[in-house]
Amino acid sequence: MITLDACRALDAQDPLHPLRELFTLPEGVIYLDGNSLGPLPKSAPERVAKAVREEWGEGLIRSWNTAGWFEMPQRLGDKIGALIGAGPGEVVATDTTSVNLFKVLSAGASIVAADAPQRRVILSERSNFPTDLYIAEGLCRERGFELRLLEPEEIAGALDERTAILMLTHVNYRTGAMHDMAAVTRAAHAAGVLVVWDLAHSAGAVEVDLRGADADFAVGCGYKYLNGGPGAPAFVWVHPRHADRFWQPLSGWWGHAAPFAFTPEYRPAPGIARYLCGTQTVLGMTALECGLDTMLAAQPLGGMAALRRKSLALTDLFIALVEERCAGYGLGLATPREHARRGSQVCLTREEGAYAIVQALIARGVIGDFRAGRPDILRFGFTPLYLGFEDTWNAVQHLRQVLETGEWRRPEFNRQHAVT
Repeated sequence: MITLDACRALDAQDPLHPLRELFTLPEGVIYLDGNSLGPLPKSAPERVAKAVREEWGEGLIRSWNTAGWFEMPQRLGDKIGALIGAGPGEVVATDTTSVNLFKVLSAGASIVAADAPQRRVILSERSNFPTDLYIAEGLCRERGFELRLLEPEEIAGALDERTAILMLTHVNYRTGAMHDMAAVTRAAHAAGVLVVWDLAHSAGAVEVDLRGADADFAVGCGYKYLNGGPGAPAFVWVHPRHADRFWQPLSGWWGHAAPFAFTPEYRPAPGIARYLCGTQTVLGMTALECGLDTMLAAQPLGGMAALRRKSLALTDLFIALVEERCAGYGLGLATPREHARRGSQVCLTREEGAYAIVQALIARGVIGDFRAGRPDILRFGFTPLYLGFEDTWNAVQHLRQVLETGEWRRPEFNRQHAVT
């Protein structure tokens, strides 16, 4: 059996363990929901307060020049780029994932319309995150395209002469299953298909190499593993071979080549800057930069490679402990066991009571989340910046007790909340 002492010994040997001190984590809480919302960096309250008090309060509009506000999308974009295999000047932090996805799908559709107008199909997974499917559906209605939804194993065979764009989330939000980005992109390009990757559950969680994979477009959010706070700005990346080919559809003044020239006609900025739209959210960007700096604090300790090794060790441990200590309670495993196919989360299935079990765990201070489906999912995210092996052991101990005692059946745990 895996013992608590053995897990404590692993924490003692872990060079990343001190990074936990970069975060404000409530006493007694085991936070396994960083794949939905990252915790608060300790640096963020004072840094945001300074931006309010000094930069806004005293600097006023001068701070666009004196406090670096104007350059924030590119500065933060470069920090994100270092985590996802993008080059300097290739990423901007801006808007939301949904808005950015609309931009890149539209740009991709324009490229295809110019190069191969017979291609009118956007392919995606049936289990892709719903906002991606909704945005694609709306764009298809607008541009006269067709959205086709398939199971993952069907996609390779569907890349035909009618396919324009393949839109995938790198790590599936429900299962934690991860695509081989390089292999999928290579197969799509061989069929003449552009690829859009959603990195919402990848950036800051797994190693990503957009340039190495020769991807076309990528988007992602700032509030999950990047710890930028609720509703943090998202990001967008476009391969340089595509960046200057077409306008993105939301041609706002911030994406103009010279926004303060105030010309009546639109002239897009060169490169990734044209994927900006309106005035940037400075306070949100300020908080996001604090989150990005927590990620970059791991660089001297091995960076994303070290974080990935620990993530896999934590998720291996969680799976082994659940199977060892919670056998016989109807739990299944939705997440792939193979390291190359697993993101930084573990998703358990149960036919009955999954939502209530998660609520009972939250009441005990073990915070995961629930995703409805067939079967329902108990979802646990593992962020190696602040989670340890003892945390993992204790989380499974609580799960066993919730199942063993049947406390999840209590009425208060079966009342549905607006956010699950």
